[in-house]
Parts: sequence; structure tokens; C-alpha cells
Amino acid sequence: MVSPTRKRDAVAVLQSSYRISTRRACGLVGHHRSTQLYRSKRRDASGLRQRMKELAAARPRYGYRRIHTLLRREGWTDNMKRVYRFYRLDGLAVRSKPRKKHRAAARVPPRTATAPRQRWAIDFIHDSLADGRAFRVLSVVDVFSRSSEVLEPGTGFTGERVAALLERAAGGHLPDVITADHGTEFTSKALDGWAFERGVKLDFTTPGKPTENGFVESFQGRFRDECLNAEIFLDLEDAKRKIASWRDDYNRYRPHSALGNLSPREYLRRWHAEARTKKPIL
Repeated sequence: MVSPTRKRDAVAVLQSSYRISTRRACGLVGHHRSTQLYRSKRRDASGLRQRMKELAAARPRYGYRRIHTLLRREGWTDNMKRVYRFYRLDGLAVRSKPRKKHRAAARVPPRTATAPRQRWAIDFIHDSLADGRAFRVLSVVDVFSRSSEVLEPGTGFTGERVAALLERAAGGHLPDVITADHGTEFTSKALDGWAFERGVKLDFTTPGKPTENGFVESFQGRFRDECLNAEIFLDLEDAKRKIASWRDDYNRYRPHSALGNLSPREYLRRWHAEARTKKPIL
């Protein structure tokens, strides 16, 4: 089937070459005369599509919804359907590995919080350097705001080091409860003594039920997808720089669907502002 655009071009060629009327040229081509003078009123999308490509290149693991949120922050008024259409046309879709099918297990809801610094979730995630050496990253997430409180790569973690990192991150405002699994660093006498002295309760998950610490598990999934799998770490110092940069971007700018497409820092600012005026958060 010949497209309307090509038919219009053919009509124009006939008119210029043989000096015939539009009616006759349209009849020869089989093109309806009413569509010959039609011109699209669609807005030019070149600027939008270029900006989408730039955002997708800077954040390759962002889907069209988060890219749409970033565009709205910059002042673009295009709706999500238009963004999605260009997202697909330009091949910006995130490629995901097919998930293996697992037998469904009983799900346990994670521990929640109703205010900042009420509950932190803590866990380790493993990765390796370019030369194959393994390292771990201690990740601590505020359950209420989803903010990353600690994201520290390293080797040889001990209970004393974990306690020191928690103390530094808290800055004098320790959480009421810390949810952790039964890792040796979390069940150590050093961390237990630190928590007792500071009045912090250590809440351990049931063995074999990681969903009880689902907030940090979810965070680590994003962290692996957007940072660990996307970067090559030459050495531990290089890993610290790149991970710190990702953490800053996550806390300041990354839209979070569970927070109304706000970043953790934006969500906290709004919560504190509404708390001062004693208005409930939406």
C-alpha cells in the first residue's frame, strides 16, 4: 500500500511535469483531492526526543515513567503516552533478563514506619572489582523515606565497623529500630553492645524470609541494576567514588513511585513542611 505522503509527492510531480490540474493528477494517482492540501498540525518533537535520549543515556536503567517525571521537572508538558510512544520508537526501552519461574512462597509483609528515623533496614550486597577481587557494600535504608543512609563498599567488615558507620550516618539522631538478618556482623557482641548503649532495638528477620526486610532488598535490586551492573570498578577507591555519586543522585533526584514520584530528599522536605503545619501527608 502506497502511503499518503508518497501519493502527494506523485501528484506534485505530475502537476509540475505535465501542467495538469490537481483534480486530474489526484484521479490518475488514486489520491483523494481533499487530502492533497492537508498539512499536519503535530508539534515538532525533535527537541523532546533529543532530551529523552540524553536522559536515557545518563540513566540507562530508567523506564519511560521515570524519564517522564524528569521531563516534567524540567518543564516539559508532554503527557506520558506521548513520552512512551517516542520511548518505544527511539529504542530506549530497558532490556530485562527473563525471570526464572519459582514456586510461590508465603509472603511476609516487611516492617513499616510512619516517620523518619523510626526504622532503618540494613544488609550487605556482594560484587567484584575489575581484577576479580570481591568486596561487599553495606547498605542502610530509612524505611519511611526510602533514603539511602549508608552505602559503604569495603572488605573485612566487623561489628565494630558496622556500628561506627551507623553512628556516623545517624549524626546524633539514631533510629528507634534497625531491621537486619542473622549475618555475623549484625549478631556480633560489638553491634549488640552499641545498640544497647544507644537505646536502639535490633529487630532480626525470620531465617529464610528475606521479605521481612523487603525495603532494603528492593533498594539493593535498584542499586545492582543501576550501579553495580552498569559500572566497572578498577579498585576499591574507584568503587567508593562511583557508588557515592550514585547514592547522591538516588537521594536527591531519582523519582520513587512509592513516594508519589518524588526523590527521598524531596519527600522528606515535604513531610517536614507538613509536619510543621500539622497537616497529614498525602
